[in-house]
Formats: sequence, C-alpha cells, structure tokens
Amino acid sequence: MKSLLLAAAALIATPVAAETIAITGGIVAIGDGSQPIKGGTVVIADGRIVSAGAGTAVPAGARVVDAAGKWVSPGIVAAVSTLGLMEGYGMDEVNDTTASRSPFSAAIDISTAINPTGQRIATERSSGVTRAFVFPAAANTMFAGQGAVIDLGADGDPVTRPRAFQYVELGEDGASSGGGSRPAAYVLLKTAMAAAANPASADFAHKDALITRQDAEALGPVVRGTMPLFVHVERAADIRAVLALKRQYAALRLVLVGATEGWMVADQIAAARVPVIAAALIDLPEKFEYMAATQSNVGRMVRAGVTVAISNADISEGPYESYLTQYAGNLVALTKLPGAQGLDWGAALASITSKPAAAIGMDGEIGSLRPGRRADVVIWDGDPLELASAPTAVFIDGVAQPMASRQTRLRDRYLDPVEKRLPKAYER
Repeated sequence: MKSLLLAAAALIATPVAAETIAITGGIVAIGDGSQPIKGGTVVIADGRIVSAGAGTAVPAGARVVDAAGKWVSPGIVAAVSTLGLMEGYGMDEVNDTTASRSPFSAAIDISTAINPTGQRIATERSSGVTRAFVFPAAANTMFAGQGAVIDLGADGDPVTRPRAFQYVELGEDGASSGGGSRPAAYVLLKTAMAAAANPASADFAHKDALITRQDAEALGPVVRGTMPLFVHVERAADIRAVLALKRQYAALRLVLVGATEGWMVADQIAAARVPVIAAALIDLPEKFEYMAATQSNVGRMVRAGVTVAISNADISEGPYESYLTQYAGNLVALTKLPGAQGLDWGAALASITSKPAAAIGMDGEIGSLRPGRRADVVIWDGDPLELASAPTAVFIDGVAQPMASRQTRLRDRYLDPVEKRLPKAYER
C-alpha cells in the first residue's frame, strides 16, 4: 500500500509530457453527431487532436497504438457533477458542495476546493470520463455559486476553467431557498441582477440588503453575457418564466438544467437558442414539477431543434458519471420502441461529449475528436454505449492515464482471495 501511495504521489507531482500518438485500426466515433468510422485512425500531437477518421496518415516517429477490434471515442463529459467536491454522503469534512453558514452565495468559487486525488476522480476516469462541469448546491438562497470545468487527469492540476458558469435554483427548489414561493424567488433573482447591472444604485450596506456586494460583482459577468447562467428548472411554466429573462437581459447566456417538461415547450426553447442539460430518462412523476415526465423528453427536444446534453441531474445520488454511457445507450434503444422518441447512435454519443461542451461554449476546445480539440480520447473494448463495454485506455490532453482505482484494486485483491494476503479480520 505504501508503495502505491508513493507512486501516486510521484505521478501527481510530475506531469507526464504529451507525445505524438497514432491510434490505428479502431472503430472511430468523432463525437460530433456523426456515425462511427470503421478502420479509422486518430492522431494526437502536443496534447491536441491532429486528425481523426479513415485514410489518416500516421506521422513519422509517432507512437502507434493498435486499436483493431476496439472503439475509439472522445472522453465522456459529465455536464452536471460534484466530482472533486464530494467524496461521499454523511461525511461533512469531505463535502464542499454547500455553504449553509456563509453570508455569500453567487460569489462562492468552487474551483479552489477541487480535490484531484479523490477516490471518485480515479474511478470515473477509469470509466472513460475525462471532463466534468462541477457545480455547487444552493443553501441559503437560490444562488449556488460559480462552477468550474475540470479534467480528471492524474496530474494535480484539475481546473480547466474556473468560474465557468453561475448556478441558480428555480422551480420547487428555488422557491424553497428563495423566499418560500416562485414569485419570491424571481424577485430575488431580478433584484440581484439589477444590482449586478448597476452596482452604483444598490445599497449593499443596508441591513435589509438582499445581496452582498461580492455576490453582485460575481453576477456581473452573467448580466454582461460573458458567463453562462445555469438555471435548474423542471416544469414547463418555470421554463417559460426563465426564457422571459432574455427579453430584459438580451446578453444573457442561459443554460437550462433538468427540464423534465422541456418537451412541452421545446419550440420556445429552440427559438430562444437556449441549450439544455437534461436529465436523461426521468419518466415518473416523483415531484409535482415532474408531472409530464416522459422518456421521450430528450428526443422530442432534439427533434424541435434544441441543443441537448444529458446528465445525472435528478437521477442518481452521488457523482456516478459512468452511468452516462448507459443512459445514452438507452436513448438509442428508445428509437426501437413504437411511439417513443430517442436518438440515433451518433446523436446519443454527442449528448455526453460535444453537446455538453457546446452548452457551455467550449465545443471548440473539448468534447470531440475534431482537429484542434484537446486530446481526451478513450479506447473501449466494445461499443461505448453498450453496458458491457469498458475502457482499455484513457488519454487526457494527450497523456495516457492510469487505469487503476480503489475499486479495481479491491476487485483484484478479493477476486482470488488467499488467506495469508487478507487482513486479520478475515482470518476467522
């Protein structure tokens, strides 16, 4: 165990240099919505994608990785995640998602708390997840704070983009934390945005001030349109109310999160050009705002012209981002059910790769194997959207990543237990 810890520490302390790599002979999925390419080649140089597809030449001196019989795809992008902020439930010491005793809300910057050595980072990385949009959770008000884009590389430098977006709760959760009702939450939201747009007019020193100066300053980039505003809403009426904000703040870069009833207002979402990070397969009315839930939600929104990514939002506890490939595969399966609307294979993969990147304005940087993108590449032993498939190699920024995690070490330890190798507690 001591040797493993020392090796991990050395790996984190000394980043491995990117190299020129040619991954040849695999079934290549670009991740941009196109269909897989048989016998393709992916070329990586200086941490970026040089080319990907059929007939791609292998550069002289490149390290060749034979992917014959395997699949090659971009890394999975977890669009709404707590990776790096929370190690598990019931352990407040390793949970930095909420700040219930803080006087600040929108000003909170979670990028300073990301822990790249957390056990879940290694587990999700070995499952093919290479980037994540990490968000805080709202506590005292509807404003949760500023989220970050991170990579899951084993190099100790996880933050790709700090203060990448502002996260706000509306709907049922926003009503609860924003004053007790939806109208109260919207008053708080509009008051805060007015203070951000014109700080000179706000009386931050007043004892009844609804927002601090620091929070208003953090919302300034949102009002100016330089920072996306992630808004968690579910029911159709709440989505309409959020879309109406663009009439007052034309520069606002809205991203809807959840949107369980999005299919009911899909034409309006498309017309407003607002992307959605949807819960993949919610189909039960667990809450009043889920009353019109349907597994066809994503397919119907995409058919209406909405840019849709899928996430674990509202589905599972904890950052189990490896489930995303299963959810995407299920959307493909829906196309085979009479009356249901899902996604074809290329669109389904894009919903967990390039579409999350597009939602946050980073599709020119991450999320696909198109030239110039960061070389986040996964080699799979089968179709990545099939439940039984698993990664055999993962590259982040062109650097090969360790595939071991606490889960794999536990699996290997107890797969063929030998008495002398077990702890004393197992001797009886």
